[in-house]
Amino acid sequence: MLCTQHPSCLFFTFIRPDWTKDNAYFQCYLKSTPSGQPPSQSPHLGFTSGFSLKSCNPDPRPCFSQVFQNVDFPGADYRALFTPDYEECQRVCTQDPGCQFFTFLNGEFTDNKYRFKCHLKFSWNIPRTPVVNKRTGATSGFAQKSSQAQEFDTTCQNQLFLNTDIPGSDFEELDSVSPEHCRVLCSAHPKCTYFSFSSNNLKCFLKNNLNELVSTSKDGITSGIPAHFCKLDDIWVKQIFEGVDFNGSDIRNELMDHVELCQSKCDEDPNCQFFTYLDERRECYLKRVITMPAPPKVNKLANVVSGFSLRNCNLVV
Repeated sequence: MLCTQHPSCLFFTFIRPDWTKDNAYFQCYLKSTPSGQPPSQSPHLGFTSGFSLKSCNPDPRPCFSQVFQNVDFPGADYRALFTPDYEECQRVCTQDPGCQFFTFLNGEFTDNKYRFKCHLKFSWNIPRTPVVNKRTGATSGFAQKSSQAQEFDTTCQNQLFLNTDIPGSDFEELDSVSPEHCRVLCSAHPKCTYFSFSSNNLKCFLKNNLNELVSTSKDGITSGIPAHFCKLDDIWVKQIFEGVDFNGSDIRNELMDHVELCQSKCDEDPNCQFFTYLDERRECYLKRVITMPAPPKVNKLANVVSGFSLRNCNLVV
């Protein structure tokens, strides 16, 4: 599924945990060739290989219900608590909107100070534009389907602080195309308490400070507060951004006469999340990034259990 969601991956090789020659197990190698086919194939114990499922248009929010004994997902923590078993840890993860996966340390864990600890972990589940540049003759935008279905009746108050910076407390800097887009990114990240967006270099600064919010006047900066349990304004999806290039993350490009056709093509393609149209070349670039849960690392570790949120599964939790 990582290969399927990656913009250019066509096939992959996964090193299984039964690989014994070194510690490279759990590595997933995403691959691509101009022909779309592997240049060679050879048998190896402990390896599994396969192909992208892009052409099958699978569910963009897949369910991973399996739990993994003696496997650790290190990193990406945003919260920890104590639970009596891994089942409750998974239930907490499923009910917490920010949690994508978890690791639970059971009652036999070596260091008794950390037994029964449940680590909730985050990865991005909304489309991010990895590189945003100002470029004359480029126009960019998002697929209308990028507007995430939200289960909230209350509409969020769309309050932004124009020409206002909230300096300090940065924990992540992202490329972003507008204050509204930056607010969506902040609202999606469980650590984000407020944000600042710079229109000069199209940067979104996510900030974490639960104790205070001190603002200052600054031209070209818009700041704001994330939304919680309400329906976000989807203006960031509907806007077209002239003079902006979403560089990279290309699925493919096609010749088209105008940007409206490019946006329609992105809307029609289940794999497309955002696009860039270059006027001079009349080229439409369809783009996507991975939005499924993706642990930054996977290790073997005794007496821990790891797994994923069950929000996308038709299961009672």
